[in-house]
Amino acid sequence: MLLTRVIPWKSWLDVALSFFYPEACQYCGQERATPDEGYIGAKCRQNVKAIEPPYCERCGLPFDGAITAPFECANCHEMELHFSKARSAVAARGMILELIHRYKYQRALWLEPYLAELLIRQAASAIRSEQWDMLVPVPLHPLKKSEREFNQAERLAKRLSSATDVPLRTDVLSRVAPTRTQTKLSRAERAANVHRAFACKDARGTLKDKRVVLVDDVLTTGATTSACAKVLRANGAREVSVWTVARGLLH
Repeated sequence: MLLTRVIPWKSWLDVALSFFYPEACQYCGQERATPDEGYIGAKCRQNVKAIEPPYCERCGLPFDGAITAPFECANCHEMELHFSKARSAVAARGMILELIHRYKYQRALWLEPYLAELLIRQAASAIRSEQWDMLVPVPLHPLKKSEREFNQAERLAKRLSSATDVPLRTDVLSRVAPTRTQTKLSRAERAANVHRAFACKDARGTLKDKRVVLVDDVLTTGATTSACAKVLRANGAREVSVWTVARGLLH
């Protein structure tokens, strides 16, 4: 009797990807990189540095200089933020910014393992040690999600949930207004753009007295995540913090 080995679907996917994308770094194109590495090679990885102190205690904005005391940046002083703190794994510049744009806007899902790895490496231990109750991805409006075919925040949050064993909840927060992209808007325009853009779907009181981590790909001024946090807290969440892959740098 001839026995055939069942090959996992992931292996078939890797084979298919390798046909179109040989195992070469998708950024420099010069070194080897596998699907499990998100097609980003070792040398390119070495150029990406994690955000370390000193940074703004509220939003995690990195500061170049020697500061020994806790501080808040000008952006946080001038905005009413509804999350307790926000942290990001790396700065949104150079290679990282380009990879995130490819991932989101060109549906380059093969880059996801690398982007998720950056987030998990920085966020997982902090989330576990601080005993948060749930992860909530920043939602897309249904029209935007239909166009893009996926929500990058939800996919990244799912991987972070698996790494931390903190439950992922995609059923408590929705985006009810089709807002413009925040990319080219000023700080004031960003805040106005997401005003009343989110609503809570928590009919069963799941949020009551819970500590929630919002997950997204990039944080810049914090307008979007603050708008989400405001809704979550108004519906019973005790505390809301934020983790993102990258921190947009203010100019």
